[in-house]
This record gives sequence, C-alpha cells and structure tokens, in this order.
Amino acid sequence: MTVWDRPEPPNPPVPLDREQIIAAAIALADEGGLAAVSVRKVAARLNAGPMRLYGYIATKDELFDLMVDAVQAEILPEEQPGDWRKALHVLAHRTRQAALRHVWLADLLGGRPSLGPNGLAVAEATLTALDGLADIDTVMRAVETVSAYVTGAIRREIANLRAERATGLSKRDWQRAHGPHLTRMLDTGRFPALTKAVYDGTEVDAETSFATGLDWVLDAVAAQLTRPPA
Repeated sequence: MTVWDRPEPPNPPVPLDREQIIAAAIALADEGGLAAVSVRKVAARLNAGPMRLYGYIATKDELFDLMVDAVQAEILPEEQPGDWRKALHVLAHRTRQAALRHVWLADLLGGRPSLGPNGLAVAEATLTALDGLADIDTVMRAVETVSAYVTGAIRREIANLRAERATGLSKRDWQRAHGPHLTRMLDTGRFPALTKAVYDGTEVDAETSFATGLDWVLDAVAAQLTRPPA
C-alpha cells in the first residue's frame, strides 16, 4: 500500500494532517536541504511528538515522495497548451522554476516515476501533448529524451548554485581566482579546442542556456514525429 492509498488516522487528539506535515518538511528542506528533513525535525517544527507523525507516514522516503508530489502541483500549468511543442516547453520551464524555488528537488528528479496525484497529472499532461502524433513507443522515447535533458540541465545549474553558496564565490569571482591557472594550461597549446571555446565562445546566462538546449532537443523530437513510418 502506498502512502497515497493509506488513510490518515481518524480523530487525532490535536489537529494534524498530511498537508501540514508536507508543508513543514518542505520548509525545512528549503532552508537546509534534504539533510535537514527527518520525522523528528518535522515533528518538532509542528510541536508534535515524532510518534504522532508515523500515523501519517511510515518512512522518510514516503515523506520525500509526498514533498515531491506537492511541488509537482507547482509544475502543472492551469491550462494545457494546444501545441505539443509549447506544452513541453511550458512543463520544462515550470520544472526548472520549481527546482530553483526548491533546490532540493534536483536531488529527487529522475529515477522511478512519482505516483502521487500531482506527479501522475504531470505525466498525463506530458503524454497528452504528444498523443496521436506518433506510435506509443516513439512518444515514450520522446518523453524520456526531454526528461533526461531537463533533469540534467537542472542538476547542473543547481550544482553551480550550491558551489557558489558553499564557497561564497560568484561565477565571476571563481573565474578570476582560477583564471591564471587556466591561462597557463591553455598557453601550452595542448588544448586548442578548449582554448577556442574559452576565448571565442559567447557566455550566456543559465536561463538562456536552458532554453536553447531545450529548443534543440524539441527540434530532434519534432524530426522523429514527422518521420514517415517504416
């Protein structure tokens, strides 16, 4: 039985429900990451005994599942765009925005699908966008490809944000601090392609990089959707 199938305890002595538990857990994770979340810490946040929470959740993994599903509600758009490309574009950008609000989400993206109501609704919206445009196997590979890009790009961006917070160095500060070493290495002539990238490449912000990569992935998906059947 999943956490969503198991009913909440009846007639609690003090008002408490899963919604309050999830909100407290998300607040803790937003402040200190997933390491800051435990049944005991959530209980303390709610001024409740830890054993009271076990009537609502059995394990910390269940708590994480509930937290992810709550954030999935932020990803689901109010209206489904009629164009498949626009629909996937909106879902991808809303996923990134949710991850930037809840940095810990990057650690729980990917892997096995979320089976909560909001997670299933996001999956339904994703599949609905491509429904009827190709056979189901092509649709599934398209969804997996877009998901892999979105998850990877978000994790890279979050990793950079965490490094900035951990070191206190902005991207520019880090580049200045490591610039002399990189210059010496490039001056050896051993890395011509990297040298060209460093000196001739145009630097863009994270949002532009995400949007550009997403457009290229959707171009690749479009090419598969328009391929004539074998």
